[in-house]
Amino acid sequence: MGELRLVASQEVQEMLSVSRTRAYQITNSKSFPDPVAVLSVGRIWRTDDVEQWIKQHRPDLHDTEE
Repeated sequence: MGELRLVASQEVQEMLSVSRTRAYQITNSKSFPDPVAVLSVGRIWRTDDVEQWIKQHRPDLHDTEE
């Protein structure tokens, strides 16, 4: 089984190359994956879930690091 990778709002913002306000809007949309946890520092998502969402909804950002 692979390593569990998690991201918080700041990392999602960086992954999407958007402002903090825009990242907030996106992560609150119905199409965005549900967080796996809500901590005192904020919401946490599985990196794989966010990457899959990016592939489906922001294909212009997919595979930019390869």
